[in-house]
Amino acid sequence: MARNTNGKGFSLKDELFNEKKVAYLGGLFAGECTEFNQRLFVETTMEDMLDLELKQRVVCITKALEQQLPSDFKKAALMIVQALPEPLSLTKTDDDFGSFIFAPLGEYVVRNGLTEEHLETSLATLREITMRFSMEDAIRYFLNEFEAETMKELGNWVDDENYHVRRLVSEGTRPLLPWSGRISLEVTAPVPFLDTLHADGTRYVTRSVANHMNDIAKIEPDLVVASLHSWRKQGRQEEKELDWMTRHSLRTLLKQGHAEALEMLGYHTDPRVEVERFSVSKSSQKIVPGDTLNFSFEITAQHDEKLMVDYMIDFVKANGKTKPKVFKIKKVDLKKGETISVEKKHRFVKDATTFTFYPGKHTLTLQINGKKMGVATFEVT
Repeated sequence: MARNTNGKGFSLKDELFNEKKVAYLGGLFAGECTEFNQRLFVETTMEDMLDLELKQRVVCITKALEQQLPSDFKKAALMIVQALPEPLSLTKTDDDFGSFIFAPLGEYVVRNGLTEEHLETSLATLREITMRFSMEDAIRYFLNEFEAETMKELGNWVDDENYHVRRLVSEGTRPLLPWSGRISLEVTAPVPFLDTLHADGTRYVTRSVANHMNDIAKIEPDLVVASLHSWRKQGRQEEKELDWMTRHSLRTLLKQGHAEALEMLGYHTDPRVEVERFSVSKSSQKIVPGDTLNFSFEITAQHDEKLMVDYMIDFVKANGKTKPKVFKIKKVDLKKGETISVEKKHRFVKDATTFTFYPGKHTLTLQINGKKMGVATFEVT
């Protein structure tokens, strides 16, 4: 397990960007160019890097590169390509997006090559880098600045022999890409790319397509449903893979109880079931962060039913209003007259870094196939 410099446990930023990784990157350049001073590059980087957060470290390494690479961008881009190691293996079908130490190379291209003069060189360089580490963040700057030209090039990449390049077409154009800024691209613009890429034989690509579709579902849900129906009719993707893509694409709509999404996966939007004994345990009527919310219920099927059982908590926000969040419990097929009993625990993690709990009355709602089937309350103090 990696430790941070303060000895307080695992540190992602120290695992991804450390002196050993920086020396490795510098060594790649020094191996191709005798004028590249690996020692100075490492010293310059490490002088400030350990005090910085993850994304700031990318910029720090990039600035150290700028002191070593030629001021002529085309020459610098050529050095970057020459210094790259062999592409990630194509023998895998679901590889990760490579080593983070190559992220500064994309940052370098954005900082120095985001011009009309260097556009062709920049896009070609990003294509080379993405075979070693995904350039999904870097490509978005070019989509915002040179949309037509970048989209045209991405259109050429949908049939690229390297699946990392094909994945970049989908991942880089996602409207809600995690860890990245928004793009001005219309949400419908990349759909023709997805129409092609949905039939890809590599899970790494189809997962990106499904995640992209899930992003679109939060903005244009009907477009996602229509596209999935179209892909099913085309029959260009293996049925098992398309089934997986459909479930993954519709996961947000399923939580929202979207009728067509539920029906597409075989769930009745008005399930014939009876819910009994839905309640929060006495010990959970009042809880504090660190406690566990315990609740239970019974479901009896009045007909044969395919069920998706979820629960929703309306969390109190800082302004006193509430915001719902849906959580999964289970998927189950019940025969007529069959009953299941469910006990569930939801932990309110104390000192969570991504969520803050506020005191007040909270609502717990049981949701079956998107339909609200029971309500209970509890208080966070």
